[in-house]
Amino acid sequence: MQSTLSKYLVREFLKLLTICEVIFVFLYLLIDSIGAIDNLIEANVGISPALTYFAFKIPLIIVQMLPPATLMSIIIMFSLMKKNNHIMLLNGCGLNIWIISRPIIITSMILAVGLFLCSEVIVPYTSSRSNKIWRVEVKKQDQGSSRKCSDIWYRGKKCIYWMRHFDRRRQVMVEPSLYFFDDSFKLIRKIDGREGIWENGKWNITDGIILQSKSGNKEYSTNKFDQFELELPETPDTFLREEKDPEEMGYWQLKRFVERMKQEGVDVTQYSVDLHLKTAFPFIVLLMVVIGVPISLILKKGGPSLAVAIGLFFCVIYMSFLGFFRSLGMAGVIPPVVSVWMANAIFTLVGTYLMMHVD
Repeated sequence: MQSTLSKYLVREFLKLLTICEVIFVFLYLLIDSIGAIDNLIEANVGISPALTYFAFKIPLIIVQMLPPATLMSIIIMFSLMKKNNHIMLLNGCGLNIWIISRPIIITSMILAVGLFLCSEVIVPYTSSRSNKIWRVEVKKQDQGSSRKCSDIWYRGKKCIYWMRHFDRRRQVMVEPSLYFFDDSFKLIRKIDGREGIWENGKWNITDGIILQSKSGNKEYSTNKFDQFELELPETPDTFLREEKDPEEMGYWQLKRFVERMKQEGVDVTQYSVDLHLKTAFPFIVLLMVVIGVPISLILKKGGPSLAVAIGLFFCVIYMSFLGFFRSLGMAGVIPPVVSVWMANAIFTLVGTYLMMHVD
């Protein structure tokens, strides 16, 4: 009996999930297209690039809409089962809510794994393509403008660089500061300049000041200069590394990016939050099941419509919690891993408590 029941529940759940997912994706695309239409018309973008842009956004939208679609499908399914007295009949056969929900919970775990794989394999490519179309076709930026060219910190082989801006076209460092350290990480020389110009395989620093450590004491001497030539391993290409958005990278690619930025002395707090979010987000699907089942069964009055309304309310509350804790992580107030898992932990406890108190 349980095998037949499990197949039936999974089949009905997947049918409702597909319907809800299609509706949510359609509504998302509709709202997004309304918001983007002015930019597309102003940029005189053709129909083909516009359709391609939205087509490449669909995988990311599917991933983002799967949790709320899961919640809605669970609430609708179990509310109808309760309304038709199916839950009462199953309880009479000795099946409690945990046994009834088990095939759905297992299915949601499989969906969570699929969601992670989709975010790892498909979404980075399609998001990169859609973002490129938006930058090049709509914003009329050149294809290299996704590279980070301002407020740059870089740990080189001989010194640490900081520059306010890197002029890509002229291959010039704007307001650079170069820090040289000894083996004990004591500052021995600092060079500030108006510009750092790449000429004949060397950096020519203009209109600057050299701060030089005096040997044997803690004092420094300062000398102004009009031009100062430096031969360093780093070239203009070094500062033109491409910096993608987190959604354009899979988990392992983003992890390597974070590790490289750490080695260069860059603050990676925000990227670390996004890295941990890539593992925490798929589990929201499972969480929506644990929340949705008791919501649909606890209500005594109101039927499926009230259950759906309360489910949407819980979804909004969850996203608010996730956004709040994520912002704390971005600001460095709490560890990145805590910031993205806190909302999951809280709502897992709430869902488990509700499941245990279903009549």
